[in-house]
Amino acid sequence: MTKEILKESTFAQDIVTIIRSGYDREQLVDRLKDYHEKDIAQSLELLTNEERKSLYDSLDPEWISNIFSYIEEPEEYIQELGIGRLAEVINEMDSDDAVDLLEDVDEKVKNQLRPILDEDLKADIRLINSYDDDEIGSLITNNYISISRNLTIRQAMHELVQQAGEKDNISTLYVVDDEGRFCGAIDLKDLIIAREHDELDDIIIDSYPYLIDHEKISECIEDIKDYAEDSLPVLNGEKKIIGILTAQDVIEAVDDEMGDDYAKLAGLTAEEDLKETTFESMKKRMPWLIILLFLGMGVSTVVGAFEGVVAVLPIVMCFQSLILDMAGNVGTQSLAVTIRVLMDENLTGKEKMSLVVKEMRVGFGNGLILGALSLIFLGVYIGVFKGFTMGKAFMISGCVGVSLLVAMVISSLVGTLVPMFFHKIKVDPAVASGPLITTVNDLVAVITYYGLAWLLLIQCMQIV
Repeated sequence: MTKEILKESTFAQDIVTIIRSGYDREQLVDRLKDYHEKDIAQSLELLTNEERKSLYDSLDPEWISNIFSYIEEPEEYIQELGIGRLAEVINEMDSDDAVDLLEDVDEKVKNQLRPILDEDLKADIRLINSYDDDEIGSLITNNYISISRNLTIRQAMHELVQQAGEKDNISTLYVVDDEGRFCGAIDLKDLIIAREHDELDDIIIDSYPYLIDHEKISECIEDIKDYAEDSLPVLNGEKKIIGILTAQDVIEAVDDEMGDDYAKLAGLTAEEDLKETTFESMKKRMPWLIILLFLGMGVSTVVGAFEGVVAVLPIVMCFQSLILDMAGNVGTQSLAVTIRVLMDENLTGKEKMSLVVKEMRVGFGNGLILGALSLIFLGVYIGVFKGFTMGKAFMISGCVGVSLLVAMVISSLVGTLVPMFFHKIKVDPAVASGPLITTVNDLVAVITYYGLAWLLLIQCMQIV
């Protein structure tokens, strides 16, 4: 009978149906083998407590460990397993998955687990936990194959077969010397097609890329993506492999980095989630809000300095928000582009200057178009609805248009130079957040607009 390939991802519901169908253990296991562990993990939340416990009894610890590696919030399921079964499951996990799972276990349960966890696994867990969360070493896994450089082709194949029983990252074999130092890698395909009389050295890639354990994740993301390897070895100070970074780890690291940058662009000190308390969310938002409060006071003070302009020509107040909003929008756009470009650590000074010039050209071009539209439409509006003669109306709208052009050019410059400055002093350029750039550009726009209104309309045109 030919199996039907589903058009929609309804696997979790199908798994629930299978579990509730009354199959014996052997039949149940046979049916579930057709499904991915991720789909089985999703089906757990659709089952009752008793159904899940029955499922755990039917599956071996290794299978359960693979399923649990796909569960984002495993607290409830951990309690259902019991200490003995939980220890068996954790012992079957890759070291990085075990670390992630143990983060969701309370201290009392951890104390019960420690005596019954494998010593090798505990050593790997201690190693990973010894690194800061922003270091490459905190992402490593022990799921890799390592062979000695002194082996023959036949011996290397035998070693591969022997280790592949416990390790599933077998596409790349990492080679070490007699002292355990990393000295290259072998592509699985090259080993398979090698002749028995060939030398192992002939298929070793001596210049295979690697990472250092204490390197910052944020500084390595671009290099990791550029190499596009299934995995990369992570070395300590003695050039010995302590683990590898897999493609899945890279994806998760990129996702976390993007989340942090997004949070900073929003003016937060860290990424938030739905489970945080109100107080925790306030703590993350408050630092930037305090800074922006005082910057906002500065903007208000500058506006107050131009109260003479408003007193003589009150209509200019009507278009203040237009200038401020457009300046803020342009600055934020330039900020986003600049941060993305600055992710390339090999960017030269000439390329950075080219970016500045380009953003100013873009700001000038957009400002020219929007300024012209403002001159025409606001001129008609002021003349028809505000009682000014058409001549004075177009003088006022012309001032708005020129102010918009100047403010957009300057805002493009600010949105480019500020993150470059932060990057230069080794501070994450995402700290130059959207709210900060917007507030700075508000200050620029206010000075530009009211300054030009005073100079062009009151001093030169004598419009009162």
